[in-house]
Amino acid sequence: MGGQAQYCGTYEIPNWVPKAAQRYLQHTQQGISIRAVARNAGCHASTVLRQIRRYENLRDDPLVDEALRELGHQHFPSKTNNTTKETPVMSAPIRHTELKTDDASLNREGRRILRRLCETGAVLAIAPEMEKAVVVRDLPSGETTRTAVVDRHVAQAMALKDWINCVKAGRIARYGITTAGRAALKRLLADAEDSNTGFAEAQAPFGDQHRVWGEKTVSEGGSRRAVRYNVAESPLAALARRKDKNGERFLADGLVAAGERLREDFELAQMGPRVAQNWERFLTGGARGGFANDSGIGDGPSGARERVSVALKDLGPGLGDVVLRCCCYLEGMETAERRMGWSARSGKIVLRIALQRLKAHYDETYGPHGPMIG
Repeated sequence: MGGQAQYCGTYEIPNWVPKAAQRYLQHTQQGISIRAVARNAGCHASTVLRQIRRYENLRDDPLVDEALRELGHQHFPSKTNNTTKETPVMSAPIRHTELKTDDASLNREGRRILRRLCETGAVLAIAPEMEKAVVVRDLPSGETTRTAVVDRHVAQAMALKDWINCVKAGRIARYGITTAGRAALKRLLADAEDSNTGFAEAQAPFGDQHRVWGEKTVSEGGSRRAVRYNVAESPLAALARRKDKNGERFLADGLVAAGERLREDFELAQMGPRVAQNWERFLTGGARGGFANDSGIGDGPSGARERVSVALKDLGPGLGDVVLRCCCYLEGMETAERRMGWSARSGKIVLRIALQRLKAHYDETYGPHGPMIG
């Protein structure tokens, strides 16, 4: 999915733009005939016609329409000043958000956002006046929590590639992950892994068909190991559905939101120039000593690194261990208990205590509604 940018005529365009979308813009924006487009592409004219009709219908999707308009504005300047009859006239004002997404950033953001959209009840929400889209997920109580944010131009690219589609139109449009998006996520996760050294836990074969598996490599005690996790559901989400002996939910919504806030900052922190941040220093088994924060260059990633390191320092050994493993590394509760030498079924109690302390830290440091992610 990487490589050099492609050329359409004399206009350089990003590699990630689907060829069918390029042909649609050649015809509607530049006025090139369908037969000429098909001849240049080396395919039949009926194929190009079907692709053009498909993208014409997709322009009802706000993000797809914005992406096509921006690509046309940047890379497919019209040969005439008059709008061709094939080009739809939109009533909404044109947003010039500059589709500057490259392959590397789209893949990186795609892994992060698609992974979140795989979770049960997660959707991407965006409104016309929003510069960023947000991923929200339903909690067991019926309330929602924000789990991720992404730039609008990245969301446009994801919609154009059919990774996401509009499931509910309106002033605030809501998008869900598509079958193509799930397949793309599997490819992106596979490409991101350096090695395949095994699974963290054995899984039931019947349940595998309902899961989306991913792997990440983490360093611990000077060695590297692969951790397998279910992309469609984090350990925190599974615990949130459980009830205690009194019939009350084991994790309150505020505790789940605190864990999700830490996870999102953790993922953003590894997007910056210094991705080799040694989070293992916060684990009991890691090197003790200073808790000095990383000093990345980008404001967004460096701010996320700062928030994660301050939170883990406040939690201290033990509590910091369990939230880092379960909320950030997405280790299963049984795996975390085994690696930390805890007795069975004790980890979830410690995790709840850690999340209570984490929520108190966020409330005391930033207030109940902060900080803004990213």
